[in-house]
Amino acid sequence: MNSHPSDGKHNLGSNTVVVYDSSPALRHFRRLLPQMVNDLATARILALALAKRDILAMYQQTFLGYFWAFLLPVVNTLTWLFLRGAGIVKLEDTTMSYPVYVITGTVLWQVFTEAFQAPIQEVAASKTLLTKINFPREALILSGIWKTLFNAGIKLIVLVPVVLWLGVVPSWSILLFPIGVFSLVLMGTAIGCLLSPVSLLYADVSRATALLLQLAMYLTPVVYAMPSQGMLAKINAWNVVTPVLMNTRNWLAGVQSLEIGTTIAINFGAVLVLLLAWITYRIAMSRIVERIG
Repeated sequence: MNSHPSDGKHNLGSNTVVVYDSSPALRHFRRLLPQMVNDLATARILALALAKRDILAMYQQTFLGYFWAFLLPVVNTLTWLFLRGAGIVKLEDTTMSYPVYVITGTVLWQVFTEAFQAPIQEVAASKTLLTKINFPREALILSGIWKTLFNAGIKLIVLVPVVLWLGVVPSWSILLFPIGVFSLVLMGTAIGCLLSPVSLLYADVSRATALLLQLAMYLTPVVYAMPSQGMLAKINAWNVVTPVLMNTRNWLAGVQSLEIGTTIAINFGAVLVLLLAWITYRIAMSRIVERIG
C-alpha cells in the first residue's frame, strides 16, 4: 500500500506520532507544502552531518588533500593549452587570454556538473539507509548542496589568485561572480533533483548522466569561443548553461558580459524547476522506497 503523511503529526505526551493513509499525495497538496517546508528545516542538522562525514572521508586519507577538488580543471587546462599550442586543434580567439578562458570555464563547468550529479549520487548512495530509517528525504538533497558549495569554495579560492597571476585586472564586476557561481549550482541541483528518484530504480541514470555531461561540455563554450554561425552556434544559443557560464566567467575576468536579463530569466526558470523537482521528489520517494524496500 502506498502511504504518506496525512493530516500530519499528533503529539502524545513527549512522543510524536505520524499518521499515514493510502490516498494520493496530491489530494493533500495544501498540506504537502507546509510539510515540505517543515521537513526542510528539520533536515538541516542531518544534512550538515552527512556532508561533513562525506567531505572528511573524501579528503582525509589523500596525499594531495583538498587539491583534488582543483586537479581536474588544471589537467584539462594544460591539455587544451597543449592541443592549441601544438596546432592540433584550431580555436577562435577568445575575449580574454586563452589560459584564463579555459581554466575559468572548466572550473565553472565542474561546479555545474557536481551540482547536477550531487542529488543523484546522494540518493543512490543512501539506498539502504532509505529503506531502513525514516528521516526527511530533503536531508540528502541539502547534503549534496553543502558538498557542492564546499568543493566550489575550494576551487574558487585557488582560481581567483591564478587568474590574477595570469594577468586579469579585477573590476567591480567581480562582485557579481559569486552570484553566477550560485546560479550554476541552482541550475545543476534543479535538474539533478528531478532525476534523483529514478536513480534509485535504475543505476544506469548515474552512469548515463556522467557520460552525457562529458558530451555536453563540448556543446558549451567551456574551452572554445562561442561560434557566430553553424550548427554549434545554434546549439550554444539554445543551451541554457551557455549565457550563465559565459557571464560568470566574464564577471571574474572583467570582460563585458552578455545581456544579463537572460541570466535572470534562466535563474527564475531554475527556481521553478527546482520547486517542481522538490514536489516530484517528495511524492515519488515514498513510493520508490516502498518498492525497493
